Amino acid sequence: MSKEICRWGILGTAGIARKNWQAIRLSGNGELVAVGSRTEERAAEYIAENQAQVPHDPPPRPIGGYEEMIAADDIDALYIPLPTGVRKEFAIKAAQAGKHVLCEKPCGVNSDEVREIVDACESSGVQFMDGVMFMHSDRLVALRADLDSEEAVGQIKRIATQFSFMAPDDFLEENIRMHSELEPLGSLGDLGWYNIRMILWTLGYEMPIAVRSRMIRQAGRPDSPDAVPISLSSELVFAGGVTASFYCSFETEHQQWVNISGTKGHITMNDFVLPYFGAEVGFNVEQAEFEVDICQFHMERHSRRVAVHEHGDSHHTSQETKLFRCFGDLVLGGTPDAHWPEIALKTQQVLDACLVSARDGGREVTL
Repeated sequence: MSKEICRWGILGTAGIARKNWQAIRLSGNGELVAVGSRTEERAAEYIAENQAQVPHDPPPRPIGGYEEMIAADDIDALYIPLPTGVRKEFAIKAAQAGKHVLCEKPCGVNSDEVREIVDACESSGVQFMDGVMFMHSDRLVALRADLDSEEAVGQIKRIATQFSFMAPDDFLEENIRMHSELEPLGSLGDLGWYNIRMILWTLGYEMPIAVRSRMIRQAGRPDSPDAVPISLSSELVFAGGVTASFYCSFETEHQQWVNISGTKGHITMNDFVLPYFGAEVGFNVEQAEFEVDICQFHMERHSRRVAVHEHGDSHHTSQETKLFRCFGDLVLGGTPDAHWPEIALKTQQVLDACLVSARDGGREVTL
């Protein structure tokens, strides 16, 4: 393995990998060596499309077949954006071949699969991490400082979050996220993973003691064997009295907000997954004051904006670049960080409980 550069391979040609194609180039400690697809022709086509906008020098080589990609001896780490339904097999094979594994979320069909992947990575001494970009944003560092100060929010009591987008008709009829064998978790896996992760992060990864979920609607594309979640809402209860809720949907306009409420105020972030375009990212601290003077009812807004200098996307400071830079540092450092697989497994366990509850009429599921 190179001691200065993490040599990357992308296993699959998913759309999200185009964003990370650029992140690898901007990371400063990574080099994209190869792209693998089911055929070499498809891999070459994908490389040509991306090279036209964000060229790597030298350009990565195309590889036909996932097995050949995993066996390549000039690759240190594999980014795996393959469909969830087939991801476990190749993630485990990659780990067994000594490749570090960065995979898209959800990391598996269920927590049993994720545990198998994590165990394989641990046994081989390689790093495992999911592709949640916002975890690497400096905005979370600033947010943690305000939460820990107890002056902005006070004692946390409630967390609410939504991630949704209005899917067009062709998405509902053709997209892999509407196929139960490829993406069996639907909107819960694609969007709800972020909601759950944000809730867990806010509470220091304390696990809920119970969840209740409602399957608002599920459906599948014409060739899907079963329906997948399209719109789902969940309520989480924690031992310390905090409650949290989230809504994830392919049927509501694009929203990606989180609200953290406490005894002294609340914090709102309206772009916690995909930051709005610009050279800074931030959040708002709200501490309203309500005063009554006989007939005069005054609600005063006291708002404070907290921002960090970090580009929303496509920049060496953006969160996706920091994700790959962080992973590359772990690979080059030679000592895997157990924090990342641990939080991926916790996220999947909560997701599993939400799905069980939703498919059982909203029954309370304990963890």
